Amino acid sequence: MSGVCRILGMGPGDPELLTLKAVRLLAEADVVAWFAACGRPGHARVIADAHIPATAQELRFDYPFTTGVSVEDPRYLTEMGAFYDSCAQRLARELAKGRRVALLCEGDPFLYGSAMYLFDRLSPSHRCEIVPGISGMSGCWSAAHLPMVHGDDVLSVLPATLDEERLAHWLSRGDAHVIMKLGRNFAKVREALQRSGRYEQAVYVERGTQSGQICLPLERAPDKAPYFSMVLVPGRKRAR
Repeated sequence: MSGVCRILGMGPGDPELLTLKAVRLLAEADVVAWFAACGRPGHARVIADAHIPATAQELRFDYPFTTGVSVEDPRYLTEMGAFYDSCAQRLARELAKGRRVALLCEGDPFLYGSAMYLFDRLSPSHRCEIVPGISGMSGCWSAAHLPMVHGDDVLSVLPATLDEERLAHWLSRGDAHVIMKLGRNFAKVREALQRSGRYEQAVYVERGTQSGQICLPLERAPDKAPYFSMVLVPGRKRAR
């Protein structure tokens, strides 16, 4: 007997932006699992709260660290790999019992989502289903009322963890850009935008679609950016 792991995209933050399919499958779940920073409630869990069955077993996966260790640090891959192995093993034990597991993921599961690392480990031997979610970037540009790509514009999605040289390189090449994972990389992102000549068009969005949402031209943005924030650079608005 084998269960099914359903990886459900929870969308950008507003609970009303959950898909009907995600809500239906969540209501059928025997086990609900999610990721969280230690000491925090878990954003995906907060979004899903109204739809989690009272009878469901809940599994919380606490990251060993979030921003405390750089991705360049050798410990990062070792410790995060061990963490994802452990999470996958816990889910595999539930799947072996024939249970329906819902693994929650903010935004869309396959766009920088932690859930895809469990998919990689589970899918060779267990049935997995993926329910896409509205991405964080889509939620942010909608919240900012910012049309992003026009005509044949090229859109790039850039992690702010890139070094300044590479950020400036990509920003000078494309038309529209989304810069994610700001946090302690925010000052570097500003510099890269200045170097590429795209600073004046950039828009800062914090907690898009969520309570406390902020949408500002980048030049008026705060000096520090929380995890749930990104910079958007719209396309060049060619004639159309």
